[in-house]
Amino acid sequence: MTLNTTQERELRVRPIKNGTVIDHITAGQSLNVLRILGIPDLSEDVVSVVINASGAHGKKDVVKIENRELKVREVDKISLIAPNAVINIIRDFDVFEKKHVIIPEHAEGVVRCINPNCISNSSEPVTSKFTVTSAGGRILLRCEYCERLISENIAAHLL
Repeated sequence: MTLNTTQERELRVRPIKNGTVIDHITAGQSLNVLRILGIPDLSEDVVSVVINASGAHGKKDVVKIENRELKVREVDKISLIAPNAVINIIRDFDVFEKKHVIIPEHAEGVVRCINPNCISNSSEPVTSKFTVTSAGGRILLRCEYCERLISENIAAHLL
């Protein structure tokens, strides 16, 4: 098909009837969001991913998951790599609920310490614990055992 100058061809992601739309994901982090959600391993439903879409505040990613609502633990992990994300619960093609992620003050059992000698990385029955802060728009995680700081590539350390 040939398009003339008055026609515009555009590919759009179709609306979902039920599920979750995660909007305003930090550009480039959508694949890490999919990993947090166990996709494709744990999902047989349709998943749509938009990477580097133009948004009001620059580039962003968007993830749509049909027939699934997120667990609190999943949202907590997403907040660590996409602190401006918005979770939209869709029911019968309408936004039923819209929530901005909340960065937790503490992250327990969701991140591995970068210090290989930390007790949380040993064979001891210890769960990793981090104090979460933000500075200059960046998330900072401080291990509560060894006080090591994770300030970059948090997604690589998610459990």
